[in-house]
Amino acid sequence: MSAIEYSVHESIAVITMKDGENRFNPSFLEEFLKVLDRIEKKTKAKTLVVTSAHEKIFSNGIDLEWLVPVLQANDIKTAKAFFYQMNALFKRILTYPMLTIASINGHAFAGGAILCCAFDFRFMRSDRGFFCFPEVDLGIPFLPGMNAMLKKAIPMYKLEEMEYTGSRLTAYDCQEHHIVTKACRLNTLMDDVMEFAKTLNKNRSIIKEMKARLNKEIVRVLDEEDVSYIESGQFNINT
Repeated sequence: MSAIEYSVHESIAVITMKDGENRFNPSFLEEFLKVLDRIEKKTKAKTLVVTSAHEKIFSNGIDLEWLVPVLQANDIKTAKAFFYQMNALFKRILTYPMLTIASINGHAFAGGAILCCAFDFRFMRSDRGFFCFPEVDLGIPFLPGMNAMLKKAIPMYKLEEMEYTGSRLTAYDCQEHHIVTKACRLNTLMDDVMEFAKTLNKNRSIIKEMKARLNKEIVRVLDEEDVSYIESGQFNINT
């Protein structure tokens, strides 16, 4: 079974992550990027929706069970390739030539929550699931590009609280602070997302140019990070 699958409903492409907790490792990221390419090149979709097949988890972020042994073995080449690949996914979504919606149907923790911030819009399940950055307790400072993306989606006063305390936000908390567009019960989440997506049937070339200009500074920070942090091996993860 594929880790990433997609279907097209009129002008809306729906990606479903189907790899358990949808943790980021090289194979997961590679497949995600390939599916994004396939949707852009082989469909006429105008809007992208991403959700999870897991009953209670959207994504739990970096696959530390894979990454930590790599770092402990001092395999810097493999670690660098992974972080470049993760940044490639973030940049791809930030600049994707369609409007994008994260349909957060469960927990979005750490890198999973960061991924959500790369999207243009977010809807979140209200009856189960938290939006959380536990990095402060894991001993993992955010890289500059991650912070740049978070600032796009989260008001600074709330971002500081979330980063420094590791607090868990419910969907209603996220809605209150304009992190998500709408908190929805699970049984209406995808209906609400798809209804909203139908209103976003916009020209790809215009959206591509608007997003390139709007997210230019974030992409610049991610590119700079590739050189100053990743290339130098400054991953800042306590192993």
